[in-house]
Amino acid sequence: MTDLLLDTHVLLWWLEEPGLLTAEAREAIFDQDSDVYVSVASAWEMGIKSALGKLSVPDNLPEVLGANEFEVLDVRLPHAMAVRDLPVVHGDPFDRLLIAQARIEGLTIVTRDPRIGEYDVAVLTA
Repeated sequence: MTDLLLDTHVLLWWLEEPGLLTAEAREAIFDQDSDVYVSVASAWEMGIKSALGKLSVPDNLPEVLGANEFEVLDVRLPHAMAVRDLPVVHGDPFDRLLIAQARIEGLTIVTRDPRIGEYDVAVLTA
């Protein structure tokens, strides 16, 4: 069993256009033996981009996540503090927080971002 953390763009693709994901990523997300997590940081990132008019976020996001059997991963102090220990390969603060969360929680990040693979974290290509 591999537990997954969805990168923000992967969550959006899953909800809006799942065909953009690789077959392997779709199968892993569908796998009933895996827990799939969405970070509060992703909701925050989507909220910021929505406010800037760059994307739309469902008003019922909590219900949508529940309907997909996704677990919400809260941002805790150890996650935030672990960001400081990451090498500066990637400047995106949301991605850096997801990386820290995945490392601490033992999760595999599902992403299409090749820079995330440069960190010491398990990655499944989306």
